Amino acid sequence: MTTPATSTDIPHELVERLGADAIVAPAADRSAWETGVRGDRGDAAFIMRPKDTDGVAAAVACCVRHGIPFVPQSGNTGLVGGSTPDASGAQAVLSLERLNRVCEIDVDNRSVRVGAGMRLSQLNARLEAEGLCFPVDLGADPMIGGMVATNTGGARFLRYGDVRANTLGLTVVLPDGEGTVLGLDRALRKDNTGPDWKQLFIGTSGAFGIVTECVLNVEPLPRERATAILVPRDEAATFELLRALETRLGSDLSAFEFMSGNAMRHALAHAPSVRNPFAGGDIPQIALLVEIARTAPAGEGEATLAEVLERTLAAVWEQADEPLTDALFGPPEELWPLRHALSEGVKHAGRLFAFDLAFARADVMRFRAAMTQHLAADWPELEVCDFGHVGDGGIHFNLVCRDRERCQRSGYEQVLRDTVVRHAVEDFHGSFSAEHAIGRANQRYYDHYTPHALKTLADRFGAALGLQASGAVRFGHEHEDD
Repeated sequence: MTTPATSTDIPHELVERLGADAIVAPAADRSAWETGVRGDRGDAAFIMRPKDTDGVAAAVACCVRHGIPFVPQSGNTGLVGGSTPDASGAQAVLSLERLNRVCEIDVDNRSVRVGAGMRLSQLNARLEAEGLCFPVDLGADPMIGGMVATNTGGARFLRYGDVRANTLGLTVVLPDGEGTVLGLDRALRKDNTGPDWKQLFIGTSGAFGIVTECVLNVEPLPRERATAILVPRDEAATFELLRALETRLGSDLSAFEFMSGNAMRHALAHAPSVRNPFAGGDIPQIALLVEIARTAPAGEGEATLAEVLERTLAAVWEQADEPLTDALFGPPEELWPLRHALSEGVKHAGRLFAFDLAFARADVMRFRAAMTQHLAADWPELEVCDFGHVGDGGIHFNLVCRDRERCQRSGYEQVLRDTVVRHAVEDFHGSFSAEHAIGRANQRYYDHYTPHALKTLADRFGAALGLQASGAVRFGHEHEDD
């Protein structure tokens, strides 16, 4: 139960417009809104919890007119500090958690209009009754608005693409003095009557506008899935296997996930309920989780997907270059838990330094090999515990520190982060943020690596809309008072 606001620092018109029960005052317990899942923490001036688009517009307009900076917050499951306030105590939090009432499914259009505050699990539970799903699959359970704001990718990007590829329309509130509402929400898959304005608000973390409703593409629920864990000959064989499976399986290939031995070991230690699928419990240095799926019912006498996958891997096994050394088959509900346990296992293994990186596909393993060698020489206290969606070029390059005293030294983390990002961006032409967006954690790298022309364009766009810089993310140029 929340505590109504009573502070004189909160504008009276805000309380009057939203209602006292929609404002969480400084005296209340605000830890749920001030603390992120990676431990990033700030102090909020107060929390706003509007229940609809009009309420968001009123809250935004009031904050802008009174000069109150605010941070839009969805499910607060992000990993880069983009949804929590800073330590100044001056920023308000605009929570979208109550925007969860809208859920209008259009079966014929294969789309759904949904409030930004609805959880992914809630949406899929509603869609399941119609034989549908929102195909962007995650281990976490975020809110839809946050998924749009960060352009989430997920484990099945290989087949379905990211949130951007599955967004048909948006309702957006601009952070200006009027709280302008943009209705970019027509459920059309084709519309070339002008710029696709909704794209400006996907993946930009709320800096240009706050998403309140989304119109999403939905897909038929898979009727059948088959999975296997593969042990490649070596790192170089990873993409030999991917190419072979893409050639033989086509669009039925829905996931191709990389798991390092260190990450799997920590996951199994942290989650004893997860089954170790490897013979004798011996965890290989690297493994790949492969999934194929189909939405159409199998025809009479047609092979099951499990049989298709076994035959396909048998053929790959017999290739002259022998890219595969082992294949472990099992139902999805037995094999996916290991992949989903990796993040929590690594987080509990020790002091964690996490990077969300993306490369051209062939460069993923090259970067990994070069960076692992560099760290072994200069940072021997770090253990590489990486995993990720290498089928689309993404990798969660996680480093666990085995010498807490050294890792807590002043400046250690910043030097380490700068080193990893520099190699990723400058030497391998990669991205320092594959699917977690910018946030406070990546603002430094946006400022450093984004070309001047693009920053100028962002400044001009913001100025044209009369936007006020507020929140945890800033696009455009740095300002003297930053």
